[in-house]
Amino acid sequence: MREFPSLRSLQILETVARLGSFGKAAEELNISPSAVSHQMAALEAELGIDIFHRSGRSIMLTDAGRIYAEEIGASFQRIESATRNFTNKGKSDILTIHSVVSLASQWLMPRLSRFSARHPEIDLRLHASGDPAELRTGTVDIDIRYGTQPAEVGIAIEPFPPEPIIVLCSPNLLKGGNAIRSPQDISKFPLIHSEVNLYRWQDWAADHGVQLNTDRGLRFDRSFMSINAAADGSGICLESLMLVHQDLRSGRLIAPLGLDGVRINCHSLVYLRSRARTPKVAQFRLWIEETLKNDEFPNG
Repeated sequence: MREFPSLRSLQILETVARLGSFGKAAEELNISPSAVSHQMAALEAELGIDIFHRSGRSIMLTDAGRIYAEEIGASFQRIESATRNFTNKGKSDILTIHSVVSLASQWLMPRLSRFSARHPEIDLRLHASGDPAELRTGTVDIDIRYGTQPAEVGIAIEPFPPEPIIVLCSPNLLKGGNAIRSPQDISKFPLIHSEVNLYRWQDWAADHGVQLNTDRGLRFDRSFMSINAAADGSGICLESLMLVHQDLRSGRLIAPLGLDGVRINCHSLVYLRSRARTPKVAQFRLWIEETLKNDEFPNG
């Protein structure tokens, strides 16, 4: 193993460099100035290079000494920060969740306060993106994914209940005598497309036996964008009821053909099997299960 200077001598060097004198460093460290001087002389001898210019009682760092002291100081700051973060983490458990963006913004975030209220001992971290998280690195505890998930060794996959996919629009879109009373009426309005959805307008049109011009209309790669465009009156979107609970309650959106629709397995809870029994993962899994049951989608 390589020999390194003692942490004590490096601590003294950092203090001398920061305060600019042996005397001030001695006062802060509660040792004598001569002890500081002897430690620095020993450090220079050990390293084989001058750290200080000495002139009588005054000292000045050499260029090499200044660079070395700055790097040592930065290292001590990192140690201090790491220790502070570690002790803070020791007081609570951190649960890191990754989710697809639309589910995070439309469904998960409005409900997370309930989990935190139930489990104040668990600090939540939520990240969102369109790509699945790499669970094996250990940086993410739970991933909520969209679409069919292939089986992987050591990975647990818990599908959410099937979600009704329904027709949605702003109530303002139907003012002035416009109305949607049947699937055939959809053709009178602009379509809003979510291009990455499992079930899209062409599927809906085929299931309902209607002709729609699915080549036209606004197109987005995130459901929350389509939902916002529909709420703004830009047209009609086709989205999961799960994502629009709040918009329907507030009247921002309406479901002109009702709340029942074809049901699709859209989302899954994904985590390492080896972490299934850790308290933070187990508690979140239980909470998700209960929350999904409370959000159970009625027929009609």
